[in-house]
Amino acid sequence: MSPADQLTVARALSVPVVVVLFAWPFHDHAYWATAVFCVAMTTDWFDGRLARRHGRTSPLGSLLDPIADKVLVLAALVMLVGQHVVPAWMVAAIVVREVLITGLRQAAIERGIVIAARDLAKVKTWAQAVAAGVGGFAAAGAWGTGVAWWTMLVAVALTWASGLDYARSAPALFRPRVSA
Repeated sequence: MSPADQLTVARALSVPVVVVLFAWPFHDHAYWATAVFCVAMTTDWFDGRLARRHGRTSPLGSLLDPIADKVLVLAALVMLVGQHVVPAWMVAAIVVREVLITGLRQAAIERGIVIAARDLAKVKTWAQAVAAGVGGFAAAGAWGTGVAWWTMLVAVALTWASGLDYARSAPALFRPRVSA
């Protein structure tokens, strides 16, 4: 397993730690949960950089990297709903988009078409991560939940803009193929 894959696995393994830290009500638990979340999300940048630098992308990393990102961010956002920091409808809107686009990408793969991650989708992932981080600090009392709400609104907007960007390609993917 390459160092990049190890970072991806570590990010995936951080999910239950973040959830437990948000759920376990000890002094400054939200600060600890947010710190672990931020460190874990930072590994996304490092694992991609390592893989590109060494030219060592792997099937495991290609599969696990986007899943680890989604699960970590969504777990943090769900915990922030429980902390009464972000509204459930915002998190639901993000979850629905993630499921729909994952389904679209899976359907394309079944037709032998790989839909590469678009730049807007990468921005979307980081907007969600920033919203989760800002929300975590709001849960800890560093600032009010209004800051978290606006950050989440930006994340929701970018999430759906990115989803629509993918959906634009759907009709071409599912047209019947013409045999020559």
